[in-house]
Amino acid sequence: MIDINLIRDPKTREKVVESEKKRFRDGLAVGKAYELDRKRIEMNFRLDQINTRINQLNREIKSGYRQGKNKEDGDLSEKVAEIKGLSDEAKGLRDDVKAVEDELNKVMKGIGNIISPSVVVSNDEKDNPIVRSYRSSRNMQKNPRPFCVLMKDFTHSVAGAKVMGHRGYYLSGKMARLAQALTRYAIDFLENKGYTYIQTPVMLRRDVMRKTSQLSDFDDQLYKVEDDLYLIATSEQSLAALYMDERMVPQEVPKKFCGQSLCFRKEAGAHGKDNAGLFRVHQFEKIEQFVICGPEESQKYHEEMIKACEEFYQSLDISYNVVGIVSGELNDAAAIKYDLEAYFPSAEKYRELVSCSNCTDYQSRELEIRYGVVKENNRKIYVHLLNGTMCAVQRALCCIVENYQTGDGIAIPDVLQGYFGGDLIELGP
Repeated sequence: MIDINLIRDPKTREKVVESEKKRFRDGLAVGKAYELDRKRIEMNFRLDQINTRINQLNREIKSGYRQGKNKEDGDLSEKVAEIKGLSDEAKGLRDDVKAVEDELNKVMKGIGNIISPSVVVSNDEKDNPIVRSYRSSRNMQKNPRPFCVLMKDFTHSVAGAKVMGHRGYYLSGKMARLAQALTRYAIDFLENKGYTYIQTPVMLRRDVMRKTSQLSDFDDQLYKVEDDLYLIATSEQSLAALYMDERMVPQEVPKKFCGQSLCFRKEAGAHGKDNAGLFRVHQFEKIEQFVICGPEESQKYHEEMIKACEEFYQSLDISYNVVGIVSGELNDAAAIKYDLEAYFPSAEKYRELVSCSNCTDYQSRELEIRYGVVKENNRKIYVHLLNGTMCAVQRALCCIVENYQTGDGIAIPDVLQGYFGGDLIELGP
């Protein structure tokens, strides 16, 4: 969530409202958060007054005892009665403070990160600006077939639906080998850039997941399992929590991770979209870039991360566009986000393979991942967290299959041939 101090200050509070309006919200949550915070401060001030008075009364009672008085004496009995009344008031106030804090946290969770000035203000993804492009020089197959047709003998979608339900699949044979080759190549690619390879948990406790996800994700995206655990939708969630409740000094950052995990998504908002094939499934593998850095360096690393993605897909010789995501399409945690959209020749469309976000200190504040050894202006400083898909394996596989189809089958990209152990997947009629 954002810094509550931004809401307390009238000047910065207006900036938060402006940012919310860029997300095409009314900004009323900001005013509600301000009122709840002020109410909390007033109640805590009254609690401090009560505690001060109780401590004073206890000292006076102890002094009276030392003078030989007992609690039945008039002035002491009045003090004891006053302590009881104040204690009852304090108990009620503490309950009220807890209720206000819970409501404040809920409201604050609904306020998005401060949007970067460079983000285009629009509520229509058609306005996403193209930042950079790459075009393959390979000769494409005429009348290309869609990936779902090319892969049908390897995905066993009917059997998958029987055992798992909608969007279930098995992946077999050389197509599974190609997926494995793509995974290994993506890991090596990031390790060669100084990233630390890490396999993450695929389940998180609810209280941890709440700090790394939007509230809407609990209904729309996340699968709950027993014991109040949730399956991750991305290893970003596990990686963000790796240093939860810790303090990192400047000498420790940046930390750059290449995360590998299975991911699970309900895709509740995607009914009717991409029903065929592996492009949008409930279970998939993903290689993730994740960077932890100081506040002054996150913009630099954000650019480095998207350029690493570009190098990866250029090495696969896949045509793509990098687009900047407009303000109304940003998730709450992101201050700025790039997508890499790769070309699918059968539909003659560019489709998202990569999302790369700078979340600044939005997630680290809730996770309490502090930065430095001192406070600035008596305020805590937090690390910045950045995430970016390197390779959503099943989705990237669909793209490679379409782009590398030939009259004989599926050609294997040059950089994958050593991992795959060949240069062609033969297809049946």
